[in-house]
Amino acid sequence: MEDKTVHAGLIGVGLNTYWPQFPGLYERLCGYKKQIAKQLEQEQVCIVDGGMVDEPEKAIAVANKLGESSIDVLLVYISTYSLSSVVLPLVQRLKVPVLLLNIQPTSCIDYAYLNSLGDRSLMTGEWLANCQACSIPEISNVFNRSGIRYEIITGYWDEVYVWTELREWLEAAVAKKGMQNNRMGVLGHYYGGMLDVYSDLTLQSSIFGTHVELLEMCELKAYRDAVTSDEVEQKLTEFREHFDVVSECEESELVRAARTSVALDKLVEVHHLGSMAYYYEGFAENDYENIVTSVIAGNTLLTGKSIPVAGECEIKNVQAMKIMSLLNAGGSFSELYALDFKEDVVLLGHDGPAHFTMAEGRVKLVPLPVYHGKPGKGLSIQMTVRHGAITLLSVCEGKDGLFLLVAEGESVPGPVLQIGNTNSRYRFACGVRSFINNWSKAGPSHHCAIGVGHVASKIKKLASLLNISCVEVK
Repeated sequence: MEDKTVHAGLIGVGLNTYWPQFPGLYERLCGYKKQIAKQLEQEQVCIVDGGMVDEPEKAIAVANKLGESSIDVLLVYISTYSLSSVVLPLVQRLKVPVLLLNIQPTSCIDYAYLNSLGDRSLMTGEWLANCQACSIPEISNVFNRSGIRYEIITGYWDEVYVWTELREWLEAAVAKKGMQNNRMGVLGHYYGGMLDVYSDLTLQSSIFGTHVELLEMCELKAYRDAVTSDEVEQKLTEFREHFDVVSECEESELVRAARTSVALDKLVEVHHLGSMAYYYEGFAENDYENIVTSVIAGNTLLTGKSIPVAGECEIKNVQAMKIMSLLNAGGSFSELYALDFKEDVVLLGHDGPAHFTMAEGRVKLVPLPVYHGKPGKGLSIQMTVRHGAITLLSVCEGKDGLFLLVAEGESVPGPVLQIGNTNSRYRFACGVRSFINNWSKAGPSHHCAIGVGHVASKIKKLASLLNISCVEVK
């Protein structure tokens, strides 16, 4: 599937004039940089160490080296005072997002220790090992005047905040890389009349880098027609592994859904899809209607395997679901169901597909006598998102372009609708009335992606890396 490995360039910057003046300072600062690299190495993140850059000539050589590694982001550790002329040529050549690391060795200088050294040269060397902040205004000034986008992480070595911020930036970079290399399938057409759902595919590809693969229902039918009885049995076993199949499910409906699920797997495999949006109606009980009314179980399995699928051809929302998946937050298809003013909660849900790994307890596979607002009948998902922290995300297309809309809340226990949907109860700090008004006025479509955990800070970092805005409702 898509390549999500981020190559993060790491350099230290300083001033070569200091090294002969203060013995041991260079080695000490290089040691700090190596510790940063060790702290940040993780799955899907490869740290490319560019060494210590302390003069303009070296900056150009290091830029060439890091460029050969095709880095996705540049971490600039300001080890001590550094001239801006050392940093600018390197950043100009690499043209990648920049994080300035203003990280001190300790929360404050040990004044008593420094002043007790008795030698002003030693004392100055000790200060220079702690003066990371000195260059931040200078570098920021030059970057601003040069039109270079950057972020600053300020703190000290043993501070949890620093490493949380750095890891979140790298996770956001992984999500960006995943979106750039994602192949999104579009099967069928929009649900007619949902003007909010209609999307600009070129804009989606332009901002996220996503490849859009337009798929044909006849191809899916061909794969479905070729499904064997053994494949159906294997899929039925998979259904029972991930779902509680209620007794009301007719065997014929289970087999119909299993056959379609096998065909969906084949469609995803052939086109190397990492996500998909779909919808179809057709005319007068056609063969395609038989397929599209049996997709929810199979699409739920795909979604739970990090290949999110959104119904009603909600392209923007499957992008939001994919972001959630790349941030390891799940990402389930949802829309507003009702407001409970008595309990101050918002009900959200959908008839599927769902993200079965996000469920509170086991997911139920249940029959529906009718798909509300859609043709036919078939199987659906009864599920509640597990209780605890959640995040809502919408990818929005407004009059000024694309932006992200996010809100953090809690999935809370209480009565839900037993109508064969993925409905849950959510509480937001701002309250029901403010939430629905502010969320709606931001301009999303009526669908959103739900993820587990509070990940708004990561989403805002992703927006920064993409150079788009992020609106938070809170």
